[in-house]
Amino acid sequence: MAEGPKIELFIKASDDGESVGNCPFCQRLFMILWLKGANFTLTTVDMKRAPEVLKDLAPGSQPPFLIFNEEVRTDTNKIEEFLEEALAPPKYPKLCCRYKESNCAGDDIFHKFSAYIKNANPGLNDMLEKKFLKSLMKLDQYLLTPLPNELDQNPHENESSRHYLDGNTLSLADCNLLPKLNIVKVVCKKYRDFEIPKALTGVTRYLTKAYQQDQFRYTCPKDSEILLAYQSVAKYLNK
Repeated sequence: MAEGPKIELFIKASDDGESVGNCPFCQRLFMILWLKGANFTLTTVDMKRAPEVLKDLAPGSQPPFLIFNEEVRTDTNKIEEFLEEALAPPKYPKLCCRYKESNCAGDDIFHKFSAYIKNANPGLNDMLEKKFLKSLMKLDQYLLTPLPNELDQNPHENESSRHYLDGNTLSLADCNLLPKLNIVKVVCKKYRDFEIPKALTGVTRYLTKAYQQDQFRYTCPKDSEILLAYQSVAKYLNK
């Protein structure tokens, strides 16, 4: 039996230099390799004390980066594309989406969240919160709308019951969106006492199902790590 490729993934370390740090791009690649079922080595890089060897491997680069059979790759999007091609069926599962719309579902949430959370002016808060909420509602609508394959099975289906963006298994789109949603959830609770409304049943189901998956739950940084990363950018409202 042929040996698999030699894969090393370098991700940002936590503040203590030991565990997983706050970086949605790192988590995205960590999830992809885990979902692929590939054998790989995970190295956490302490950015405060980045070892010389890493400066030699990927000078000027921030994690994540990947060494695949001794070749260094540093662009997250290109790494994702490369892994989808290099780790292909029948040995490895396909993770790309069946429907292209799944790839951009929720893609404006992080941008709206950033504007909302970085604002210190109470007069702008309601407007920014509404815009942020609207982006969550758009995602909710996508998750509740049956996909074509669901309608093929049941043409009278009014509401989707799928677990994730593109179906009942995690896809590349989920690996991109879920790490960001986890950050959104943690930071909004701390700085705005805002929780994703339970009325958004699609998003609520989506996150509930995702946290049940080891590939997501165990790749998430600790909440304290996320809050530490946002300490300098998130603003409490000046009453």
